[in-house]
Amino acid sequence: MIVGLTGRFAAGKGTVAAYLKTRGFQYHSLSDVLREELNRRGEEITRESLTQLGNELRMKEGPSALARRVMDRLDPAHHAIVDSIRHPDEVAALRNSKSFYLVVVDAGAHIRFDRLRARAREQDPVTWESFQQMEAAEVSGTGNNQQLAAVESLADCVIVNNHTLSELHAQVANALQILQAREAQDRPSWDAYFMEIAQVVARRSNCMKRKVAAVIVKDKRIISTGYNGTPRGVQNCNEGGCPRCNSFAPSGSGLTECLCSHAEENSIVQAAYHGIPVKESTIYSTFSPCLLCTKMIINAGIQRVVYKADYPLNDVTFDLFRQADVACEKL
Repeated sequence: MIVGLTGRFAAGKGTVAAYLKTRGFQYHSLSDVLREELNRRGEEITRESLTQLGNELRMKEGPSALARRVMDRLDPAHHAIVDSIRHPDEVAALRNSKSFYLVVVDAGAHIRFDRLRARAREQDPVTWESFQQMEAAEVSGTGNNQQLAAVESLADCVIVNNHTLSELHAQVANALQILQAREAQDRPSWDAYFMEIAQVVARRSNCMKRKVAAVIVKDKRIISTGYNGTPRGVQNCNEGGCPRCNSFAPSGSGLTECLCSHAEENSIVQAAYHGIPVKESTIYSTFSPCLLCTKMIINAGIQRVVYKADYPLNDVTFDLFRQADVACEKL
């Protein structure tokens, strides 16, 4: 889970981030990207210099520049916090990461002003008028400038920090439960899970015509994988090993001249090579099987076929599966 934090001055984003860090979240901040760049340039770090640099980088690299830099640092194996989000394009970029949720931390304006005065940082506003001016510049910017109001409108969750620390912690804990439940709804089904693995396996294919893969699963455990390509020990298709594929023959033509084994064929043969029975298993294929692979699937005792895309000229295969009582489903 990636929790993006945004909010106005002294709303309590840092306090929320500190609480999440105690719960195992790794901390990242778009402001830290700016601080690092200012240090590299040898420039003083002030609120004004941070704002100016942020606007500069958005102008040069696009409005999502800071978010893209932070995304490179995220570890998919860990929950993360991304703090100091101030532009809607930063939200859009971060939503490309799975399980990203934007949380707004808010508090009453006078409460936030009192907190600023209490912490008495050198560059914090000391009058109500200067506080309002500073906030207006951050909230209602346009173009590549900070646009907090637009960011807040995109929130998945709002935490109001007007009272005690314990009440704030309780709100954060409750928000995590809600977001975790939402994330659980996005959990892939077993079929989607194994098909995604098959799509990764397909990247190993060396066929010049089409990259296809198959994964054989029994009791929710992968027992064999295969992808299309030339036989073991033969020159790879993408190195010129199959004249038919390298000539980019029309789809469906010259199949008897093709030297490449199909993905389903390879997954079944690999299982046999290693002495693994595939009877009563499920095969996941990125394409629906051809006639030859259909016959192999039936004779191997595989009971269910799940495929992603339709293979051309294979209407007969579906009839064979029906006759052999092999379930065949398109995902």
